[in-house]
Amino acid sequence: MLNNFVSENIISYVGCMTQLFFFCFFVNSECYVLVSMAYDRYVAICNPLLYMVTMSPQVCSLLVFGSYMAGFAGAMAHTGSMLRLTFCDSNIIDHYLCEVLPLLQLSCTSTRVNELMFFIVVGVVITTSSISIFISYALILSTILRIPSAEGRSKAFSTCGSHIIAVALFFGSGAFTYLTTSFPGSMNQGKYISVFYTNVVPMLNPLIYSLRNKDVKLALGLTLKRVLF
Repeated sequence: MLNNFVSENIISYVGCMTQLFFFCFFVNSECYVLVSMAYDRYVAICNPLLYMVTMSPQVCSLLVFGSYMAGFAGAMAHTGSMLRLTFCDSNIIDHYLCEVLPLLQLSCTSTRVNELMFFIVVGVVITTSSISIFISYALILSTILRIPSAEGRSKAFSTCGSHIIAVALFFGSGAFTYLTTSFPGSMNQGKYISVFYTNVVPMLNPLIYSLRNKDVKLALGLTLKRVLF
């Protein structure tokens, strides 16, 4: 990957459309997976006695399946609208991957439908995901504040900590990329932020979620002491 960043890269039209599809598929799916995880945290804290029934393996499978089906639908919408365009101007993509907005800049036909499709799909994904996660955590916070003991509140907050960090990193970097597209120099900034939410955030996820484990925390603390001291 580092070699590709500093060397000349060539990708075919079919390869570019394939990359676009999978990029959109995994980004959209990640949004809905985070929503499913927020619902899981809501059930665990607000209805702990019914957790095993509510979040049965069948329900979890349906949530994952629904997340990826929604991601597939969004990716098909983006890719299908992109395939209708004609590219006859420049063939140099001003990005490190085949993403929607950089590709639209290369089209020599009208991109109005594509831009409308882009903002509808992105708007629906971000709006539904954000509202669902916000409602889940509003209910979670309401439940936590009613817990009488400080230890119980602390334990409940720690249950949600890793998910909140993952949501903040993913949605924060993604929102910054797409909400600043109209500003001067935003495309260059978008390239750097895209690297963050397509590579750095997924790389950090295993660390974020595993830090809930006491053994992992202890091992990490010992390792840092050996390295720093």
